[in-house]
Amino acid sequence: MSSFKNVFYFQAGLGVLANMFLLVFYIFIILGHRPKPTDLISCQLTFVHIMMVLIGGDILLTDLFESLNIGNDFKCKTTFYLFRVMRGLSICITCLLSVFQAVTISPNTSLLSKFKQKLKKYMIHIFLCIWFFNLSFSSNRIIYTAGLTNVSETNQMQVTKSCSNLPMNYIIRGLIFTMSTSRDVFLVGVMLITSTYMVIFLFRHQRQCKHLHSVSHLRESPEKRATQTILVLVVFFVVMYWVDFIISFTSAMLWMYDPVILTVQKFMIYAYPTITPLVQISSDNRIIIMLKNINLKHHQSCS
Repeated sequence: MSSFKNVFYFQAGLGVLANMFLLVFYIFIILGHRPKPTDLISCQLTFVHIMMVLIGGDILLTDLFESLNIGNDFKCKTTFYLFRVMRGLSICITCLLSVFQAVTISPNTSLLSKFKQKLKKYMIHIFLCIWFFNLSFSSNRIIYTAGLTNVSETNQMQVTKSCSNLPMNYIIRGLIFTMSTSRDVFLVGVMLITSTYMVIFLFRHQRQCKHLHSVSHLRESPEKRATQTILVLVVFFVVMYWVDFIISFTSAMLWMYDPVILTVQKFMIYAYPTITPLVQISSDNRIIIMLKNINLKHHQSCS
């Protein structure tokens, strides 16, 4: 079990550092240059992932609550609520990123091209709606999460060492499950549709380019590189989501959480916010050029 924890803390540390680097880069781009609309979306996603790792890994809130001498019940409600909000934001913003890229690469003759300017114009409004929706949607966690008491007497389901889910009416539980599952299935479905569209578009575009140029002279455009990056992120997110969903659904049906399963679930949940910034850093030419310039200036100053 200790080896699992060490892997998890390494994963969380790597995720925080990579996302912090990416967040600083996007803030620098947004404030100092003309940002692309995808930069605004990716900046939000990076912030959400930092919060996910800090809250879910008990890295941020545990020490804060202990220093303020705040009760365990408030700590559990706040932690679970904020984590659910951030998890919902992660799936919504990833879906938005996928949709926006599909619209961006679509030719002017397609139906999607009509939404290009509208998406750019109403981007702030979309962000506000996404945040408001998830802050409201996850409010049930405040009611049905509590500090751990005597589980055998109160029929609570222990989900961490100090927190538990309170028993709820079958109708309410079914309603919450149906609503959350419907939201997630809809968003994942949109991601898969837009991803399929982007794959087909890239395949056709590559085939057309091969007719015009020799393969050796083909160069990847920034749009193609960005599309491939988003496709990797979407596919990885969908895989991680369904693994998490199966574990959560099984535990909810059995009304019990095994500590080992919970640790594995944590590892799967935080794999996405950890891998995402690494993929983005390695595929963004602007970051690669910036790092090369910093390295070159360092060598010049040392020589």
